[in-house]
Amino acid sequence: MIILAFETSCDETSVAVVRDGRILSNVVASQTALHSEYGGVVPELATREHLRNIGPVTRRALAEAGVEPSQIDAVAATQGPGLPSALLVGLKYSQALAFALRKPFYGVNHHEAHLYSPWIGGTSPQADFEAFRPSVSLIVSGGHTLLVLVEGELRHRVLGGTLDDAAGECFDKTAKLLGLPYPGGPEVDRLAREGNPNAFDFPRPMMRDPGDDFSFAGLKTSVRYLVQKNPALLERRETVCDLCASVQAAIVEVLVAKTVRAARRHGVSWVTASGGVTCNEGLRYALAAACARQGLKLRLAGRSLCTDNAGMVGVLAEMKIRSGALPVSLDVEIDPAMTLAGNAA
Repeated sequence: MIILAFETSCDETSVAVVRDGRILSNVVASQTALHSEYGGVVPELATREHLRNIGPVTRRALAEAGVEPSQIDAVAATQGPGLPSALLVGLKYSQALAFALRKPFYGVNHHEAHLYSPWIGGTSPQADFEAFRPSVSLIVSGGHTLLVLVEGELRHRVLGGTLDDAAGECFDKTAKLLGLPYPGGPEVDRLAREGNPNAFDFPRPMMRDPGDDFSFAGLKTSVRYLVQKNPALLERRETVCDLCASVQAAIVEVLVAKTVRAARRHGVSWVTASGGVTCNEGLRYALAAACARQGLKLRLAGRSLCTDNAGMVGVLAEMKIRSGALPVSLDVEIDPAMTLAGNAA
């Protein structure tokens, strides 16, 4: 089975070709340079770039995969959540293509695609779903932080989520407060490697709370007040590195502690992590170390599958088709506030 998949939930235009669990091509057109001037994603500009890129990216994905449009068996696209105008471009383009090719169409939950992305191989992108074990999964990105109990293939339920700022949002807003360039999260990660994580004692919000929810707004506010009262801190690179390291340590400690605690409470032996923030070196190292101490097995999404991409969308669509899911109407609309809980089996 060959699936042509689309992802345009934010500021990456991505098209992928997936065949029998293997990603043949996964083309991503990034808009980072465009939005860096504004310090964040501008929805109107993102939409314009999606419109400009989606045709060429589709042609390139098909060419790299060596697949003709007539060989496609199904079309899939991210239906939500995401920026409404950005989602519209990918969904409507893919629906039109499915109509023209007379192929079934599948709408995909962006978070659910992230959820199962750790089970897609890295260098050899072959889905490894036969290895599924019950697991607790951390999905952590710019807009969302979720803990999910995965009981099996396409069987999951949300344990907790962010109550205000997500972890990635805290990284990005902290970077802006420190005067770092966009995108801020990778900059904080890079500078943190040179800093002292114990230089500043930032709060660990909700870390001792027995539930599985997250809150990072207080941590961001703590950084803001510190910088406002002590502007000289930003004049020395060494101090900025210490600030980055200390903020990252606080975020990572909360994420790791709550993830491992949930895994132990539910008696699972596997932990997985996915989403853009999973590219963070500090988080990857800390999760690996904590899981090793607790005797848990860890599966991290490959870096190319952590950020928004159509490869994971296509693989998830194939999983659903294989499990008997029916195609959706070509009139289905975007769902910018789509929840993972509403898509669980």
